[in-house]
Amino acid sequence: MIRRIITALAASALLATSAITPAAACTGIKLTATDGAVVRARTLEFQADPKSELIYMPRGQAITGTAPSGKPGGLQWTSKYAVAGANGFGMPIVVDGLNEKGLGGGLFYFPGYAGFQEVAASDVEKSMGSWELLTYVLGSFATVAEVKAGLSDIFVSTAPLEGFDGAPPVHMIVTDAAGDSLVVEYVGGVLHTYDNPLGVLTNSPGFDWHTTNLRNFVNLSALNVPQLALGDIKIDQTGQGSGLLGMPGDFTPPSRFIRAVAFSQAAAPAADGEAAMKLAFHILDNFDLPPGTVRSGKGASDYEVTFWTGAADLKNLRYYITTFDNRQIRMFDLAAAAASEGGGIVTMPLDQPEDILEVKRP
Repeated sequence: MIRRIITALAASALLATSAITPAAACTGIKLTATDGAVVRARTLEFQADPKSELIYMPRGQAITGTAPSGKPGGLQWTSKYAVAGANGFGMPIVVDGLNEKGLGGGLFYFPGYAGFQEVAASDVEKSMGSWELLTYVLGSFATVAEVKAGLSDIFVSTAPLEGFDGAPPVHMIVTDAAGDSLVVEYVGGVLHTYDNPLGVLTNSPGFDWHTTNLRNFVNLSALNVPQLALGDIKIDQTGQGSGLLGMPGDFTPPSRFIRAVAFSQAAAPAADGEAAMKLAFHILDNFDLPPGTVRSGKGASDYEVTFWTGAADLKNLRYYITTFDNRQIRMFDLAAAAASEGGGIVTMPLDQPEDILEVKRP
């Protein structure tokens, strides 16, 4: 794979020429294999191609966060752990990924609800932009418990990002190798954290609303319903899947949250991390947005599309990804990469064409 060093200048140039369109339909799940491997996986949807690449950030990277003004001058930190995952728009940040300690996470769009912190002049050097939060967390912490404890030491400000109307409105999920998951949301300038044993996340409203909404679907089951007797009339199901009758099928965040819980909880046991990864991709196929099915207008540029789906094996330290144009699963071995010290941030393109294998009659 071609590798190239990401520089701040290159990232700025790409941002200046890119119209950043919000991702509003991302869906995330968690699966645990019988050997204890935890796999977290998610889709990423945009209207404009986010031009994501695989990104690897060795430990020891010196990073400066963005100040509330939108300029450099925020928190300065040196990453303790190597990180791999997917970036966006050529930026040296992680949108989704994991670190060498088995902590994984992702940023998800959170429109209409995200409200970041006001930062006093004396605290500017403790602050960062919303799009930098996951990069900081994966580079700094090994477990969900450490993330919980460490978030109180930083500020996520209203710093604007070029191409957005202000700060990108995101929330975050992190999951560790033990299977603990945490949702992090900033609402009204206040930090909120929620334990998330189900490991599911979509978009707005807030996570606490989605968990309350689960009460409206307590009847859902992977088991088919039994025959119904109405006096002398016996009514049988019309086909398979009657236990999930009434499950919402649209692509709104509340409906996707319900389906993601239903599918991930009903998933058959997977033997190990690789099997769980493959199962996660099959589950997330249910959330794939073919062009034209979700749109904000009548033009082709208004289509929301699933540009990629990623999965992180938090035990075996591997990151997997498929893209819209290439359904071949590609893998980055973080454990192998992190075994080598030194070096800078590198990216690996994902725009390789898909090979279609011709099967010939014998």
